[in-house]
Amino acid sequence: MSEERASIQRPKCFTLAGIQVVATGSYVPELVITNEQLHSELGCDSEWIVKRTGILERRHALPHQATTDLCQMAAQRCIDKSGIDKSQIDLLVLGTFTPDMSFPSSACLLQDRLGLRCPAIEVQAACAGFVYALTTGASYLLAGAAERVLVVGGDTNSRVINPKDIKTYPLFGDGAGAVLLTRGTSTQGLLGVSLGSDGGGGDLLNRPACGSRLPPTPSNIEQGLHFLHMDGRAVFRWAVTILCDTIQDVLRHTGLTTEDVDLFIPHQANIRIINAAVDVLKVPRNKVFSNLEKYGNTSAGSIPIALDEALAQGRVKHGQTVVISGFGAGLTWGTAVLKL
Repeated sequence: MSEERASIQRPKCFTLAGIQVVATGSYVPELVITNEQLHSELGCDSEWIVKRTGILERRHALPHQATTDLCQMAAQRCIDKSGIDKSQIDLLVLGTFTPDMSFPSSACLLQDRLGLRCPAIEVQAACAGFVYALTTGASYLLAGAAERVLVVGGDTNSRVINPKDIKTYPLFGDGAGAVLLTRGTSTQGLLGVSLGSDGGGGDLLNRPACGSRLPPTPSNIEQGLHFLHMDGRAVFRWAVTILCDTIQDVLRHTGLTTEDVDLFIPHQANIRIINAAVDVLKVPRNKVFSNLEKYGNTSAGSIPIALDEALAQGRVKHGQTVVISGFGAGLTWGTAVLKL
């Protein structure tokens, strides 16, 4: 399987230069779930979790919180830091695969919560959702269809993971992040982007029920088909390959080397995936940002949360170059060289 997935031809890279990130924001719920809690409550092996994933704890949404609530907090923090009046935001793009409900979209709910007067688009590309949303927003800017775009990525994974699946349940957490985009100089923005999909691997990571094919009947619920299902080993192998290969693709497209990159921000899925890829690329680990030990895999929230924290910690600054990469269900990936 891994050889077949790895042999899928990747689409050519492209450039969306001329946009800039003017502000970032993030939010994670207050409820901390430690490995020790999962061990005592569900029988999860806390030592296995650390050894196999690098995760020490994760955040779960409180009972009254849904994806829109998390995204609202992240987006508002981003808007506040930007100093831009929200009336000037003319597009909202939200990446999520755990919307509050099938319809209306969480993007529309978020637009209303924030008091924005603009179109609201929802993008579903799982853990690559933020990069897909970012490229969508950048495209609108460069096409002249928008002047200021709010891009948000967030997921409430705790509502779709099965507590009886002790190998998968500990991997995921909840959270959201946001960036505000405007036009920038020709040297800023997405200097190289690799977006792609491999639907042939769709059954490796999915939520079979609660869609039009398998409605949430009592039988489907009893079988646990409303929960996330993952072939962990197969996804792991594919993720290492796609992370490594697409980083090489976007660097080659931009004419840069790993030494030209100030910080690598990969999707925070598993520390072993990250380390395996960057070791192949010979990237020093001190140039790779990681916060998954605190949050686990927050899916579409992963990269924008990490970017917000990296900026706050001074790990990267405006004017510097970052490589971001998301990968997950679909199968989908989105890797980019971002000049802040």
